[in-house]
Amino acid sequence: MITLPGGVFRMGTEDADGFPEDREGPVRAVTVAPFAIDPHSVSNERFAEFVDATGYRTDAERFGWSYVFAKFLPGALRKSSPRPEQTPWWCGVSGAFWRRPEGPGSDLDGRWDHPAVHISWHDAAAYCTWAGRRLPTEAEWEYAARGGLDQARYPWGDELTPDGEHRCNIWQGQFPVRDRAEDGYAGTAPVNAFQPNGFGLYNVSGNVWEWCAGWFDDAQANRAMRGGSYLCHDSYCNRYRVAARTANSPDSSSGNLGFRTATDV
Repeated sequence: MITLPGGVFRMGTEDADGFPEDREGPVRAVTVAPFAIDPHSVSNERFAEFVDATGYRTDAERFGWSYVFAKFLPGALRKSSPRPEQTPWWCGVSGAFWRRPEGPGSDLDGRWDHPAVHISWHDAAAYCTWAGRRLPTEAEWEYAARGGLDQARYPWGDELTPDGEHRCNIWQGQFPVRDRAEDGYAGTAPVNAFQPNGFGLYNVSGNVWEWCAGWFDDAQANRAMRGGSYLCHDSYCNRYRVAARTANSPDSSSGNLGFRTATDV
């Protein structure tokens, strides 16, 4: 883990490209105590150690299904799986869970160093209990993701692709029809892909959404998530910005949702 000194930083944004309903702003001074955080999200290999040691069954396994991006599925399974009306690029696939990311017939060959996905907040919290850790708060997550930069849009600065270089795993092309994968990946990337930020953290923009410890708002129905994912595209969801946030119910899972852990020091 990476130990960070904490201190005062400017959290949030008033970026015009943000989403008012996400309550990213206002920009405010926030004090963070020293803490340690994983350099990258929890990998399939590491999550397997937890499952092998405890026999834990994820929410997706108990429910019997999870959401998979439609383009990743064979035609028959794509046609037979239900889709949410508002987000028809997702399919509710029976038998999809962290070890079978695209449902029956899929596996983790070549992806043991990719982030564990189809992980609910409950699953992440259970892993943390086993590992003697916890989920980061949103303030800790954003402080760490900024990598020492003040109010930069991304972990490396304000330009998404400086000098034409892709620095995160997000969607290129026309969403959700075609991903040109110009960053090198369609779907998840290894947990240590791309250059780390100034604090040594990988993939705090894109790749997979990461659960945080707290509730998203005062309603206390949904847990906060940070970082965006490989499905984010500026045509509908530019939440790969470092101050961006969104939420989901704590029992929800999908093929672009994982976590990293933190601990007090």
